[in-house]
Amino acid sequence: QVQLIESGGGLVQTGGSLRLSCAASGRTFSSHAMGWFRQAPGKEREFVAAIAWSGSRTYYADSVKGRFTISRDNAKNTVYLQMNSLKPEDTAVYYCAAVRSGTTPRVAREYNYWGQGTQVTVSS
Repeated sequence: QVQLIESGGGLVQTGGSLRLSCAASGRTFSSHAMGWFRQAPGKEREFVAAIAWSGSRTYYADSVKGRFTISRDNAKNTVYLQMNSLKPEDTAVYYCAAVRSGTTPRVAREYNYWGQGTQVTVSS
């Protein structure tokens, strides 16, 4: 069982930056691929970024490529999402997800552990 707790969300102006953190419980964090997803009001949950269990592979949605960076610290059981050059369309609840897998899924249904979400609001 893995429990995930996100933090770091907030209100920021267009062009600003935020760093989200996702702290995981359990001793098997390093065996889990991790992903970040987001959901805006009235929209479906969408993929943002994912990182392999080893940190050796990362994937990004086209909409955030070049602006967001996903990373992980397996010693701290934590995954991060550094978000730069934020835009109003980045406004959403951001969710951290985990799955024990050697692959790095980019589809929400392939993850079986989810955090409660953290709100990110970008003002124009």
